[in-house]
Amino acid sequence: MGRILVLAEHNTGTLDTVTRELLAAAARLGEPAVVLLTGPGAGPALAGQLAGWGVTDVYLAESTYAGTRLTTPAVAALEAAVRLARAAGAEVSGVLIAGTIDGREVAARLCVRLTAGLISDAVDARLRDGVIVATVPVLGGAYTVEAVAKGLAVVTVRPHSIVADGIPGSVPDRDVPGGTVTAPIRLEIDAELERGRGAKIVAVHPRPASGIRPGLTEASVVVSGGRGLGSDEGFGLAGDLADLFGGAVGASRAAVEAGLCEPGLQVGQTGATVTPELYIALGISGAIQHRAGMQGAGTIIAVNKDADAPIFAVADFGVVGDVFTVVPQLIEAVVAHRAAAG
Repeated sequence: MGRILVLAEHNTGTLDTVTRELLAAAARLGEPAVVLLTGPGAGPALAGQLAGWGVTDVYLAESTYAGTRLTTPAVAALEAAVRLARAAGAEVSGVLIAGTIDGREVAARLCVRLTAGLISDAVDARLRDGVIVATVPVLGGAYTVEAVAKGLAVVTVRPHSIVADGIPGSVPDRDVPGGTVTAPIRLEIDAELERGRGAKIVAVHPRPASGIRPGLTEASVVVSGGRGLGSDEGFGLAGDLADLFGGAVGASRAAVEAGLCEPGLQVGQTGATVTPELYIALGISGAIQHRAGMQGAGTIIAVNKDADAPIFAVADFGVVGDVFTVVPQLIEAVVAHRAAAG
């Protein structure tokens, strides 16, 4: 079995859950090892979290450019890890990267540097006769194909498409015990980055947390609104229903383009991919681009006045009716049921 490198995703000192998903995929393909890119001094704490997830092999790059350059530090760290592993006699057969906007660019640049094959937007991966075979949705999720890459495979994996079976811990900053990774391998990349050029990060403006709703991609319940909600006030109906279930609010691209909500709520091929236990679509017709971002949900409920809306093709339960009539009745029924149940 070859070594499978995973680029760790982290934010504000905590590993992102997508890293667990990548590790689960890597464990099925070979011997997982993590490439960890951080700012100076931030590596030990994150390495300790990786140890709590059962990771023993870490390539650590603490770079002064980690928070000031786009893309190039991650590319440099991955390239250095691949070359160092090969120099030590290890066979590197794959590199797994989260399929985010940044991750896709990192993967493409890495392939050019290493003359590797690129598989983009995989939702599953496995070994077949010693070769990595990835499952990739195409044409907006209407079909799936199997993709292979000759030689080293660099694979971007769609976030939240793989269940992190076998990886301990669920919430890194609470449930993962402390610890240290045995002798992390240090990568020195700053000398290369000093010579090169790249886009610089001049300011960071984090999206303020609502303090009430969970994040869109982490929520177990997502209520999304479409252009059929008609107005800012109408879109608030999606928020009322989401709050009732402790869920997050999403939106179709049409709703975003109509100015009914902020772009960060968009679900779909050009927005977020969500896999909640329950997905409720209100006034969303269900274009193939939207379905590509939510059809992996456990249970899908759709409310739309158009009986022929494409969203009903993927819905487990469908209600043909006006959302402004159906949703208030649903909220009233849920509240009454909870009151009766005590």
